[in-house]
Amino acid sequence: MTNREILNVTYTQYLGALGDWLRKAAAGLGDTQADALLSARLAPDMFPLATQVRFVCVQAIEGMHRIRGEQFPELVTELLDEGRSGGEAPGTIGDALARIDQTLALIESLGAGPGNEDGSRPVAHELPMGLVFDMTQDQYLRDWALPQFYFHLVTAYAILRSGGVALGKLDYVSHMFGFVRPGTMPPGMGQESRTGAD
Repeated sequence: MTNREILNVTYTQYLGALGDWLRKAAAGLGDTQADALLSARLAPDMFPLATQVRFVCVQAIEGMHRIRGEQFPELVTELLDEGRSGGEAPGTIGDALARIDQTLALIESLGAGPGNEDGSRPVAHELPMGLVFDMTQDQYLRDWALPQFYFHLVTAYAILRSGGVALGKLDYVSHMFGFVRPGTMPPGMGQESRTGAD
């Protein structure tokens, strides 16, 4: 698999899972309580759930564009602005789901067509404070793109779980059910059993 294919599959699977977790929050807690969770944080100095969702989307869009050697779209700026103001204007679960769907559509479009797939190609990654990391494309994938994506994803999971959403490890790795060998699924271990016990 190329780096772009790895990111495409990973981002698609886990953005889909994040959407499922948010829908599960709305179904289990009701819209009002689920929307209130968007302001929840794991620690006072961490971003709230609303921001974590936007930053998951940003990481996916940035990762795909950087691997393709392309400039970021305006959507990245919009998501960063929404994320930075997530504490004051968290929006609703519906808003968060719309951003995830928008990101999924963009990721799907970026998975096709030509791209610079040279893993040794230099990648300069600049942070807002001016710090610049010089890496290869392979190093960027391994050491930044995937870890940053997972950081915000897992933080979102933890906020939802600590807020009373009935999530478990099987919700996190729901894509693995596509690999289950026929006849080996234990009785009762389906969608309905994916709660708790992480």
